[in-house]
Amino acid sequence: MKKLISRILLGVGILASSACTKIDNFKAPDASFEGRLIDVSTGGSFQTSTGSVRIKLEQISWSETPSPQEIPSKMDGTYKDSKLFKGKYRITPIGGAFWPVYEPVEMDISSGSNHDFELTPYLVIKNLTQVLTGTSLKLKFNIESPVEAGLPKILDAQPYVNTTRLVGAGASIREYSETKKVDINKNWADMTAADKTIELTIPDLLPGRSFFVRVGVRLDDSYKSSNFSEIIEVKVP
Repeated sequence: MKKLISRILLGVGILASSACTKIDNFKAPDASFEGRLIDVSTGGSFQTSTGSVRIKLEQISWSETPSPQEIPSKMDGTYKDSKLFKGKYRITPIGGAFWPVYEPVEMDISSGSNHDFELTPYLVIKNLTQVLTGTSLKLKFNIESPVEAGLPKILDAQPYVNTTRLVGAGASIREYSETKKVDINKNWADMTAADKTIELTIPDLLPGRSFFVRVGVRLDDSYKSSNFSEIIEVKVP
């Protein structure tokens, strides 16, 4: 009798478990979205650091108040996500040193969707030059602002140095980068022409090595973001 009762209870448990199990019949995400970030002041790629600019997506075909998801940008100013659900999205670039985008793009995303964003940087770094004396590297550059009114305060400037082309915020050798930061802490209107020409010195680079170098100027916006130069290669004899 005990064995019979046990078998009955086991059968009831299995049936109850089966009744509570739902089959996930959602299709796997197979839509994709990619594009470029374009610097309107130069027409070229927007100079960024890995993940500093993100593409915020909100699937408005799914919900009126969707939870946002983000695509991090790459250092070459491109972005891509190949695992999205098909639908209509509201899309906004965020996080970098550029004037905010107040009018998001709304578009349907499916397989192979593409969109390029034009961004206006806070600052443009120009005329970057390098002078290597022994193992000491001196960098000199100018900063310009495409839009001066309302520009956030300029906090500091620093070099970024690494042994690979992956170089920027979060990807640099600290002793050659963060420790060589130069404080500025000035509003654009208070800066003289001399203030807008910046020099940075990186001493004691290892001989016989190649380094990849760029500079960044950080502003006091909500993201504390930086505008970056292009990357240059420095070979130390």
